[in-house]
Amino acid sequence: MEISTFFENPSAWGIGLAVVFGLIWLAVLKPLRLSSPAPWIILLVGALLFAPSIAWIQAPLQDLIGTRIIGSLGIVVYQKSILWAGIPVVLISGLVQEGAKLLPVSVFWWFKRKKVDPLFGLSLGAMAGAGFGVFEAQWLLNSVFASGWSLTAFQLYGFLGIVAFVERFFTVAFHTASAALAGWGLSRGKGWQFYLLSSFLHFLVNYGVLLTGKGIFGIIQTELWVYIISAALFGYIVWLRYRPTQPGLQQPTI
Repeated sequence: MEISTFFENPSAWGIGLAVVFGLIWLAVLKPLRLSSPAPWIILLVGALLFAPSIAWIQAPLQDLIGTRIIGSLGIVVYQKSILWAGIPVVLISGLVQEGAKLLPVSVFWWFKRKKVDPLFGLSLGAMAGAGFGVFEAQWLLNSVFASGWSLTAFQLYGFLGIVAFVERFFTVAFHTASAALAGWGLSRGKGWQFYLLSSFLHFLVNYGVLLTGKGIFGIIQTELWVYIISAALFGYIVWLRYRPTQPGLQQPTI
């Protein structure tokens, strides 16, 4: 996969909607210290890391592992056993993407000598995740508009005509929340544990693809799978963000 792939078919509508999606979720979460440059730099870095992390790490690893598994099992057995045989390929996406989102937060954490308030760590993670998710959303939405999408699709097919937009809306929420969770854990000295937890949740969201491939899920069920997990995780992050300050934790200023 080439980096240029992610910049094809630029569309004001696709880019604009992706940015709006990110702003909506960030407005709900209200990350801390937005008056300082650090959160915005981390948001920008999170966005910039999307394309190289997919093109240079995720896609090659998935191709390599997928080819090895299919070569070992055979395509027929692989397809019949997709629910377990496809797990390594799906796991890669979570490990790579959550690692990419956590990278700028980790650099900031190291720069601050591993002394970052958990709520600020959560906020930095949310900014990195939002940047990452917005870049992914604009790439996919640009493709939707490039294919000739118009309101006629909604008039003809109802929800199925706008499913790509709804899915991106919730996926941006997931990217924001999963990175916020990892950032919160990192600031509490449990970086690798929460990185793995975020990666597993990412895997869980993407596992719906295997359930669809096996015929267990249809389009609606797959979409609901993504929406429910994303909304539940984001809700938990909102709870962490707004819960009363615990003893011993200083509430950062906004």
